[in-house]
Amino acid sequence: MATSETMPSSGQVLETLLRTTHQLHLQFESHLSALQVPEYLSGPRLRFLVSVAEAGQIRMSEIAAKLGIKPRTVTQFVDALEQEKLIVRLPDPDDRRATFIRLSETAPPLMQQARLAMSESADKVLASLSPEERGQLLLLLQQLSE
Repeated sequence: MATSETMPSSGQVLETLLRTTHQLHLQFESHLSALQVPEYLSGPRLRFLVSVAEAGQIRMSEIAAKLGIKPRTVTQFVDALEQEKLIVRLPDPDDRRATFIRLSETAPPLMQQARLAMSESADKVLASLSPEERGQLLLLLQQLSE
């Protein structure tokens, strides 16, 4: 049985998790660049696009609630992604104050490239873990996110 001296503190665990997350982010961005995915398609923007893709078409207010972000942040994402021609705004026929968004035709191929980069990055980072260890890590991370 481990003693309190060998047990990591919560701070040590969190610091390691944050450092690991930072490393993952750096590797992911490096893979995106190597695959010639444009710099404007960052991890957060990609996650946003994936959520739009899953919905097909979604009100801006609904995606804010779904992602747990402020409506202003959604507007910033949409403005930037619309400028890059990855998102299209559509008027809501039932509520003229609301706006739907959907992916443009150019978004899916770029998203596929980014997903490939993410997969390669994950494989590299997790290469030292056995399948069982990966499963354990996933369960622990899911517990933290709940």
